[in-house]
Amino acid sequence: MLTPQELRNLFLFRSDITFLNFGSFGSCPKPIFEEYQRWQMKLEADPVQFITVLGTHYLKEAREALAAYVHCQAEDLVFVVNPTFAVNAVAKSLNLQPGDEILTTNIEYGASDRTWDFVCGETGARYVRQPIQLPIVSKEQIIEDFFKGLSDKTKLVFISQITSATGLILPVKEICAIAKAKGILTFIDGAHVPGQIALNLSELAVDFYTGACHKWMMAPKGCSFLMATKEAQKLLKPLVVSWGYKSLYPSDSLFLDHFQMSGTRDFSAFLTIKKSIEFLQEYEWEKVRAVCHTLLLENAPRFCNLLGTQPLAPLTSEFFAQLFSIPIHTKEPEKLHRLLVDTYRIEIPLAREGENVYLRYSVQGFNSQEDLDVLYDALVDIIEKTDLIAVGKK
Repeated sequence: MLTPQELRNLFLFRSDITFLNFGSFGSCPKPIFEEYQRWQMKLEADPVQFITVLGTHYLKEAREALAAYVHCQAEDLVFVVNPTFAVNAVAKSLNLQPGDEILTTNIEYGASDRTWDFVCGETGARYVRQPIQLPIVSKEQIIEDFFKGLSDKTKLVFISQITSATGLILPVKEICAIAKAKGILTFIDGAHVPGQIALNLSELAVDFYTGACHKWMMAPKGCSFLMATKEAQKLLKPLVVSWGYKSLYPSDSLFLDHFQMSGTRDFSAFLTIKKSIEFLQEYEWEKVRAVCHTLLLENAPRFCNLLGTQPLAPLTSEFFAQLFSIPIHTKEPEKLHRLLVDTYRIEIPLAREGENVYLRYSVQGFNSQEDLDVLYDALVDIIEKTDLIAVGKK
């Protein structure tokens, strides 16, 4: 297994940045980026044949590789540019009626919240953001908290497997099983999952699942997927109506016809999936992830102690993988963020979640203890020299 510095040499990062934000999206490794450029050159060399004739074959091979990686049927998976597209596709397809309810948590991704707010505003349905107690005590507590929001009007359960702002892993397998037993549709936002933790879709009783490949799988930007079971596919309507609708040359799947080809675009990013998976295998990424996880948990207590806060859950692999969000007391998170980026050259997000603010660090294979020390020293300096951080109090 390569050292963090050896791994960093495989990426395209600027040398003057301490990069602790792979959770948003990281740099694409050189071998995968070169594959991306190879596909783009192939596209430009014969664009008509590439897009109209060969494209479906190339996409089929990529879908089959990704399906094997996430353990589902290739015909149940379609590439999309990002999970937000997938959420919109599902939300705008459901025949929601006034009074119908979408059950979710109060720690979901903001773009998803806005999508459901919009759709519910149009249809008269309700988006129920069920509070999850923080800090979390146990998996059972999450499940109990969540299903307090269930009612006889619940039509769909929508929940993240790893939440964006908090970095917490939620027990979606158990939640999906309970929902299925009650006859309720399920939709999992797994944007942060592929490449960060093992994903086996065949073990989830889920109707819809979306994941990003341009995060922890390190594919080029604009590479994500939507999985829908064959029964759930019947509910979906094309978000963009194009040649696949009432196609003159239909495939065996309306799902693919409606979502795979939605007008002229460069879909080269999708075609790098095989290379992304090969990269993960070649560089022993399961071992790399384990090292990252250990580094993340070892540093969590000292950051919480420095800021006078406590972890959002027990420090175990049940709740954390390669993302850790530290509750931080600041009235000016945007100003603090810019200070970290512009003065200390640290790329790290500060996320608002209701009244709470979290400083979220990611640990990827190229990160080392030295990177986390840079962040720690910067926070110490900011605490000593400014009033942007209130230690231990809001």
